[in-house]
Amino acid sequence: MTRQYFGTDGIRGTVGQDPITPDFALRLGHAVGRVLQQGLQRGGSPRAPAVLIGKDTRISGYMMESALEAGFASAGVDVLLTGPLPTPGVAYLTRALRLDLGVVISASHNAFPDNGIKFFSAKGEKLPDTWEIAVESALGEPPQWVDSARLGRARRLSDAQGRYVEFCKSTVSGEMTLKGLKLVVDAAHGAAYQVAPAVFHELGAEVVSIGCAPNGTNINAGFGATAPQALIAAVKEHGADYGVALDGDADRLQLVDASGRLYNGDELLYLMAVDRRALGETVPGVVGTLMTNMAVEVALGAQGIELVRAKVGDRYVLEELGRRGWVLGGESSGHLLALDKHSTGDGIVSALQVLQAVRHSGRGLAELLSEVVLFPQTMINVRLADGSDWAGNKALAREIEAVEGELGKSGRVLIRASGTEPVLRVMVEAREARQANDLAQRLADVAGAPR
Repeated sequence: MTRQYFGTDGIRGTVGQDPITPDFALRLGHAVGRVLQQGLQRGGSPRAPAVLIGKDTRISGYMMESALEAGFASAGVDVLLTGPLPTPGVAYLTRALRLDLGVVISASHNAFPDNGIKFFSAKGEKLPDTWEIAVESALGEPPQWVDSARLGRARRLSDAQGRYVEFCKSTVSGEMTLKGLKLVVDAAHGAAYQVAPAVFHELGAEVVSIGCAPNGTNINAGFGATAPQALIAAVKEHGADYGVALDGDADRLQLVDASGRLYNGDELLYLMAVDRRALGETVPGVVGTLMTNMAVEVALGAQGIELVRAKVGDRYVLEELGRRGWVLGGESSGHLLALDKHSTGDGIVSALQVLQAVRHSGRGLAELLSEVVLFPQTMINVRLADGSDWAGNKALAREIEAVEGELGKSGRVLIRASGTEPVLRVMVEAREARQANDLAQRLADVAGAPR
């Protein structure tokens, strides 16, 4: 069956346009509820399913939450509502409370006119394609309302944020303290605006909060992981040791040190891996993506740690980690995974892992990452004509071979079609920025030449 609504990370779009409308959310809640009911019936369980619904701070979250709640109730599903809570917090509480499903209303790092809906399993993990296909099928069927006696009930989970704060703190050693550190914490006016400052404060840090005053329309606007200049400026202004920036649903992390240097997900993933190795843990490998900087691959190799690349998207990183039985992975954007700490990417937990590495070593981030000098990357988007077969372009294939020959082991080429627009993304990575620029332009010229 072709999926109409689900993308690589749930359902997402512009509010007021299909499918991010209250009528669709009601239908979706009902369809998901029916799929849950059918699963329990097959297992022989007579009980009603129970789901958790969390959201970020978008004004549209109230509308979508109410519609989903009604849809679930109409299918006989009980609902717990957390209010604003990071995506990984929903995943954690779904597992901790032994619920059947976790639901997040968020469009992550997108601006406030967008919103989305994504789901976690009872184990706090992303659901398989087969489950999404079952929901798509149920959406195409007439509703089957339960009778009044079997309608689902809804209640607020009043201590959701406190529970999640304690969970985040539990992911580091009980002896680990942040006393003596001054941190700027930027929650992007998003879901972590209350819990993120609390976590770092309760571990002993002096916390300066920015991006923690949501008004329903300012999520990700000039603050957070996708706009780190505000964090860099605040770290310098307040003389902080480090700055932590999250995105709107707090599953993405960017870190800044006292000098204002910004560290991306590739560098932080390296640091998490070598810290564990230094503590005597076995780290056979980590999973990055096609965009992971080659310098990280080289530096990890020097430590005897293999880097395996997955397709871009934390979903694919998770899948590859599962296949290999590894625990560490991530993307340069700041989606980081430590599966022995949490079942999904968590910006707060990732920040704690990095700060714990700093405490273990007694050294700053710049010194810890002195062996990782990121290779310059040049990306050029080449507009493709309708029906263009770039993969069959023999001239481009010859040019790729020539460029790879020039780079040798000191760089790489990545060419891939965009999944959202008719463009070919041409990327060259090399030790020197000028070489990366020149070679990328050569490839782009051939890729865009008429044939």
